Amino acid sequence: MHAVKSAASIAVALLLSACGGPATEESLETATDSAALTSASSRGCTFSITYQTTSSNSYPPLFEPVITRQASSTCPWWPSASVVLTGSFSVPTLSIAANDLGVVVSYTYDGSPSGSNGAYLKLLHLAPDTLSVVRSTTLSAYEEYRHTNVYSGELSLLADGTTLQIQGSKEGIIPFELGSGSHYIATYPDFFTSTTEPSVVAY
Repeated sequence: MHAVKSAASIAVALLLSACGGPATEESLETATDSAALTSASSRGCTFSITYQTTSSNSYPPLFEPVITRQASSTCPWWPSASVVLTGSFSVPTLSIAANDLGVVVSYTYDGSPSGSNGAYLKLLHLAPDTLSVVRSTTLSAYEEYRHTNVYSGELSLLADGTTLQIQGSKEGIIPFELGSGSHYIATYPDFFTSTTEPSVVAY
């Protein structure tokens, strides 16, 4: 398994290097070896992501991501709180990352009960004090003029604290991606302070 990851890292490094992007071993290993975390810490407080299921008699169930902040001795300035995000018609793949600049969550979102429109990745920057959305963006894939699926998006904040990387699997092509394949790494520079579009490498 490690050999497969190393091969992927080398391939991504070559693509990034050829296009003038960052190709350090540290950044690639951070993205490649990260697990999809469901809890993270910001300013001494622990934040977690899960989902709840809601249903009615007339509609299929919705799977709503829930972000929770836990009060503790290391987090005396803010009480426990939670916020419910827009629900998906399919079970979402969840991830969370955080540092003192903020909290980032990602989840796959399917907006149709039929599933015909494909699923994309929702990416949100949340303020740690209010849990309000500071930035919202999406990562989508396409094939022959139709939406396909982004299946996952595992978050990593790199050592500089401001660069966000997302690793996941997909079907189709993410706009402006380099390379090809069913996996991707998307890199957002200065994610907390800008709206710069990501560089995307497929492999």
